[in-house]
Amino acid sequence: MKIATWNVNSVKARLGHLLDWLDEAGPDVVLLQETKCLDQDFPRLELETRGWHLALRGQKTYNGVAVLSRLPIVEEVRQLAGDDGEARYLEAKLANGMRVASIYVPMGQSTASDRFPFKLSFLDSLRSRTAQLLESEESLVLGGDYNVAPEAADVFDVQAMDGQVLFHPEERRRFRRLLFLGLTDAFRALHSEPHSYSWWDYRGGAWQRDLGLRIDHLLLSPQAADRLVSSGIDKGPRSKDKCSDHTPVWCELS
Repeated sequence: MKIATWNVNSVKARLGHLLDWLDEAGPDVVLLQETKCLDQDFPRLELETRGWHLALRGQKTYNGVAVLSRLPIVEEVRQLAGDDGEARYLEAKLANGMRVASIYVPMGQSTASDRFPFKLSFLDSLRSRTAQLLESEESLVLGGDYNVAPEAADVFDVQAMDGQVLFHPEERRRFRRLLFLGLTDAFRALHSEPHSYSWWDYRGGAWQRDLGLRIDHLLLSPQAADRLVSSGIDKGPRSKDKCSDHTPVWCELS
């Protein structure tokens, strides 16, 4: 079973890229963030006619999360306590018993912004929900744009990023607290090499110079981690014209 997460940065603007990647990569579950449209405006027809089951939580212009699954979706949880009504969290239980969640953690804007405490609070709420979910001992995959680079190996320049949003000690501490619940970072479990990124700024030639960050993650419960066989970052979509600034991160479970 191949599961991927991708901040698509507008599902309507990147629909062609999304459809091409689905055909090429062949995932079974895709967790999307920043869909940037209301549920009624989501390109449901284009995906359902290709055999995808959908769970959606949209928001006009900003945010928005979705789950695409080859298996039927039998249960949804559409809110996270502390999300302030923003469309940033969506759980789906699949017909095979696996539970997945698409997560879009607030960026925080800057450490001086009032959005930064909201980001920290959101991560605290995510930890609380994760602790509840782990009690069920289900196979669980929490995927999304966490807007946190956990370690020095996940940023292009530690000195430049230290203390900044996306690499702030308080964000990283909360990410570690998530992992300490018993979650496994699917990519890092199988890849120790540094400078493997999932996001590159549109500005300053960041993509061309490979000045990126690894801020998109698939976190697995012990039951899912026991089945982990491969993982990776697919940089192909980021190289396309008019692409998202993120690229898909994936893992495969036996």
